[in-house]
Amino acid sequence: MTTREKPWRGVMVATALPLREDLSADYEGYAEHCRHLVEQGCDGVVPNGSLGEYQTLTPEERARVVETAVAAVGCDRVMPGIAAYGADESRRWAEQAKDAGCQVVMLLPPNAYRADERAVLEHYREVAKAGLPIVAYNNPYDTKVDLVPSLLAKLYAEGLIVGVKEFTGDVRRAYEIAELAPGLDVLIGSDDVVLELALAGAAGWVAGYPNALPASCVALYKASVEGDLATALPLYRTLHPLLRWDAKTEFVQAIKLSMDLAGRYGGPCRQPRVPLTPEQEGAVRAATEKALAEGLR
Repeated sequence: MTTREKPWRGVMVATALPLREDLSADYEGYAEHCRHLVEQGCDGVVPNGSLGEYQTLTPEERARVVETAVAAVGCDRVMPGIAAYGADESRRWAEQAKDAGCQVVMLLPPNAYRADERAVLEHYREVAKAGLPIVAYNNPYDTKVDLVPSLLAKLYAEGLIVGVKEFTGDVRRAYEIAELAPGLDVLIGSDDVVLELALAGAAGWVAGYPNALPASCVALYKASVEGDLATALPLYRTLHPLLRWDAKTEFVQAIKLSMDLAGRYGGPCRQPRVPLTPEQEGAVRAATEKALAEGLR
């Protein structure tokens, strides 16, 4: 039974996938992690995003990750990432998500080449044929395709998307999106602009660091959307040395290390990701231990 009318809203955690030392996926550990996040106040999970290392998974692994999440926390709390090189493959992943019971998916623009506006529109039209609501994911740093507010407005006007995960870090865009596409939900896409985008009216947060510190991140999000700056600002200042790792190249390794330090198994990453340098590890370790010492969880 559906309990969430708009299952892309709130704190949706882009989940890390725990890998064993032999780099095989720990599905039981992943299910437990998904349950833990919801128990700590998160609204749902986003499997098979970049943080879940989807590019390194086999098709069988990728499908099982989605099914594991649905079984763990319910179909209305799972928004799978369905990125792929082509629209046909992304549509198939949307259909797999629908078959698993999911009620929304998250989709990058074409990322095999620098697509123009026409190609982006056709990409979303094709995937929309699967019949699930789509949250667009704007990450021009990785895809080289920028879903600028005017393009988002066209996608929304056609009924192709219900929201956008905005990862540029440019908080000014939230206001322009609201003007050009009123009704399109802006989801915070980069952890280090949570407060700014929440104050601008964001409807949710596709979040990385709740993998390690879920309760404190939920508290930050709630205080931010409520405009409770007396609560939000001190928490934001304490968390920000960690939150900014979400926008760095080594974000998966950093978040998994913080998980390990917080008692939530993160484990290793698959190639091409390599371990943090000693300097990077030291910085993440120090910031995480400081947050834990201050009672953040």
